[in-house]
Amino acid sequence: MAETLRVASVNVNGIRAAFRKGMGDWLANRDIDVLAMQEVRAQDEHLEEFLGRAGWHVLHDPCEIKGRAGVAIASRVPALSHRAGLGGLDAQERVQSSGRWLEADFELGGAPITVVSNYTHSGEVDTPRQEAKWAFLEAMGERMNELADERELVAIVGDFNVGHREFDIKNWRGNVKRSGFLPRERAYFDRFFGPRGEMIVGVDGTEGPGHGWIDVGRRFHGEVDGPYTWWSNRGQAFDNDTGWRIDYHVVTPALAERVESYVIDRAASYAERWSDHAPVVVDYRA
Repeated sequence: MAETLRVASVNVNGIRAAFRKGMGDWLANRDIDVLAMQEVRAQDEHLEEFLGRAGWHVLHDPCEIKGRAGVAIASRVPALSHRAGLGGLDAQERVQSSGRWLEADFELGGAPITVVSNYTHSGEVDTPRQEAKWAFLEAMGERMNELADERELVAIVGDFNVGHREFDIKNWRGNVKRSGFLPRERAYFDRFFGPRGEMIVGVDGTEGPGHGWIDVGRRFHGEVDGPYTWWSNRGQAFDNDTGWRIDYHVVTPALAERVESYVIDRAASYAERWSDHAPVVVDYRA
C-alpha cells in the first residue's frame, strides 16, 4: 500500500440500491485504499459484481438473519488476514450480532494496521433489540482492550449508532430517551474515549475504566456541532442539516497521530444521495 492509507467507511443502506443510485461514480473518483461498508444486505455474488470485477479484494461477513446487517471490507490489495464476529456473546447474541464486526489486517509503511468494519445495533428502548445492543457494546469494549494490547495501529470504523455528545445530534433534547442517545449508551463512549485504565464517570453516573481510544472526527473538528453523517429521510432533515453524527473512525492513540485529513462526503443535494449516511474518509500516513 501507499505511504498514505485512505480509509473510507459508510453505511451503504443496501449495496445494490447504493450502486443503482451512484455509489460507483463516487468510488471511481475517490482514490480509496480500504473501504469499510455496513448494512450491505447482499450476497457474495453481489459484492463480486459491484466490486470484485472492478479489481477490489472483498471480505464479507453476512448476517445470519437474511436481509439484515452485513459488513464488508474492500481493498486495493488483499488483506494479510481477517476475522469476523465478536467474542463474549452467547449463542443467541451471536446470531443477532452476525454481520456486524469484521477485522482485516494490512500494512502501512511496513507496519501492520488493522481496520474493523463495525455496524452497531440501532436498538429500540425496552425491546430485545436494545438488549442485543447492550451485549454488543459490552463485547466491543472487551475487544477494544484486546486489540489495543495486541497492536499499535487499529481503526474501528463504521456506523456505531450512538451520538456520543450533544454536539453529535442537532435536536439532542428530543432524543435523550431514544436509542442512539440514551445516557447508558453514551456512557460506553465516555469509557471508550477515556484515558485507559483511569476510572471514568459516565454521563449516566456509572463508573468504569477508560479504554484509551480516540474519536478522530471530534479531535479533528473540535467542540462544534456535527458535522453530521446521517440524516433521516423524513421531512427536510437533509436540506436543513438536521442530522446525527453516528459514523466514526475510532482509533488507537498511535494511529491518531498519523491522521492527515478527515472528510465527510456529504452529497451536494438530497437527490444526489446514494445512502442516508455520508462516507467518512480519513487519510493515515505511514
